[in-house]
This record gives sequence, C-alpha cells and structure tokens, in this order.
Amino acid sequence: MTKKGFAWLGMTVLALAVAGYAITMLFAPEFRPSFVRDLFEERPVAAFVHFMGGAIALVAGAFQLNTRLRTRFIGVHRWLGRLYVLAVVIGGVAAFALALQSFGGPIAHLGFGLLALCWMGSTLNAYRHIRQGSLSTHRNWMIRSYALTLAAVTLRLYLPSSQLAGFSMAVAYPAIAWLCWVPNLLIAEWFIRSRHSFAMLPSHSFKPKLLRGSA
Repeated sequence: MTKKGFAWLGMTVLALAVAGYAITMLFAPEFRPSFVRDLFEERPVAAFVHFMGGAIALVAGAFQLNTRLRTRFIGVHRWLGRLYVLAVVIGGVAAFALALQSFGGPIAHLGFGLLALCWMGSTLNAYRHIRQGSLSTHRNWMIRSYALTLAAVTLRLYLPSSQLAGFSMAVAYPAIAWLCWVPNLLIAEWFIRSRHSFAMLPSHSFKPKLLRGSA
C-alpha cells in the first residue's frame, strides 16, 4: 500500500470510530457521559440532528475521497455525494444552533459558529461547482469540506489531551473550539495548493538527469 493509501486508511479508521461514537450516543443513552446527557436533555432535536448528520458525513465523506473507489463506482459516488451534502446541511444547521449556547463563553460560541458556517459553505460550494461541471474546483472544495468534517475527530483528540495535560475545561474548551478546525483547514489548503503546483510543473522536469544531457 502506498503512503497515500495508508494516510487514507488512517483517516478513515478515525472517522469511522468517531461516527460509531456518535451513533452510540444517539441510540445507547446509558453510555452518554454527563455533558452529552445534558446536551440531549436541554436541546434534544438539535443534538440528535447534529450527531446523526455528523456521523453520516464522516462515513460518506471518507469514501468519497478514495480515488480508486470514486472512479470504479461512479454511480455510488454520486449518490454518496448527495447524501454527504444533505448530512452536512442538516448537521451544520443544528451545529450552529448548538454553538450559540455551547460551553466556553463567547470565544467558544464564535469558534463553533464559524465552523458550522464554513462547513456548510464549503460543502454547498463543492456541490455548486460539480453542478457547473467544474470537476477540479469541486474536488478542492470537497477537500476543504471534509477537512472541516474531521473537526469531529480532532475535537475528540484535543479534549482528552487537554485533560491529561492538566488544563481545566474552562481554559481548554474555548481554544479547542478553534483548534479543532482551523489547523485542519490550513492543512487542506496547503495540500490543494501543493497539488496544484505539482500539476503545473513542465513534463520534462520529471525526466531523470541522465536523460536531459549534460546541461
């Protein structure tokens, strides 16, 4: 397996794990930690929709980004894409509603609120470009969109890490509201731009030096 394949596999395993966690929170209330239990008691509809939409987006998006699966099963890719867009829109609206009353004060509210808006915006932009037939731009926006979907994964990596490091939730949570998605988006942007730069290189630059003469 190539490095790209290993990276996709690692990402997918983490995405499926967090999606499994979300489904467990939805349908096994006895396993909910106290803060999730409080969330479902205070805002049950928004919590249910957000967890369900996020879980579907994590799973569908991971398989959308696999080039081999995408090209081999193009019909499945298109239907998964529609499902992904729907999951992000309903999950994003619920996420925005939850962000306005999230723990951590105004800084956390703003961080999670912008995440929800950017998540929906990048996804709808990707959908708009594929409808216009702009495949390359569509892929770029889908990469940005799924980087934001993966905020669900990075959030659940930062939370226990901050506790192990000795930070209180009051201190850590407002920072995590931004750390869970801004670095993801920056990495996605770097990947998109580096891939574009690589594609723009002239074909002769890939030839071995010995084949170019003694210049």
